[in-house]
Amino acid sequence: MECEFPTVNSNLEEVKEIFETVKTIAVLGLSPNETKDSHKVAKYLKEAGYKIVPVYPKEDEILGEKVYRSLKEIPFEVDMVDIFRKPAALDAIADVCIERGDVKVFWAQKGIVNNEAAQKAKDAGMKVVQNQCTMVDHRTIYGS
Repeated sequence: MECEFPTVNSNLEEVKEIFETVKTIAVLGLSPNETKDSHKVAKYLKEAGYKIVPVYPKEDEILGEKVYRSLKEIPFEVDMVDIFRKPAALDAIADVCIERGDVKVFWAQKGIVNNEAAQKAKDAGMKVVQNQCTMVDHRTIYGS
């Protein structure tokens, strides 16, 4: 897949509303490696008061939270997915979010764009953010 420019995206006001309404964030691709961006971002969000749900193919616990192998396995409501995966994976992730029916926000991290998946999520009623970092945006709105 070649690089895409995000044609489906929330504005800063919508991003602020996202941070004010979500409580539980599933972090897809949350690495146990403390030097990885996914780990740093999830740690920041947890310290900012959000419930973090790690989704990763290995490990039992990351950042003191139980790790799930897939979004489908999480047995409780998830408000937002924060995605650290390749753009090609977003189609299947959007499908699972739609299937779950509880995901309100579909957020693809910095450098990750898949307009087809984003449009599918938006059409299903989710707010969509692409090619933006949750930590950077949160700090921009609320300060560090």
